[in-house]
Amino acid sequence: MTDPKSLPESDPRRHTMQVRSRLTELAEHLREDVDKVDEPRFKALFETSAEVLAGLEKAFAGYEEKSGNAWR
Repeated sequence: MTDPKSLPESDPRRHTMQVRSRLTELAEHLREDVDKVDEPRFKALFETSAEVLAGLEKAFAGYEEKSGNAWR
């Protein structure tokens, strides 16, 4: 994977890559915390949030790759 900082600031991929990284980190954090609290609503909230973030990450990746129906 290309280092986002090696791309010029005017390249949208520089920004999408950085955001994707943060989305992935946050989703991983949420999934790790699910096992730390024994409360069903908390677990559902964190699991659902992680899935939403994974969907966003996928959308950003699709933009970078110019794939997916939204980018055609």
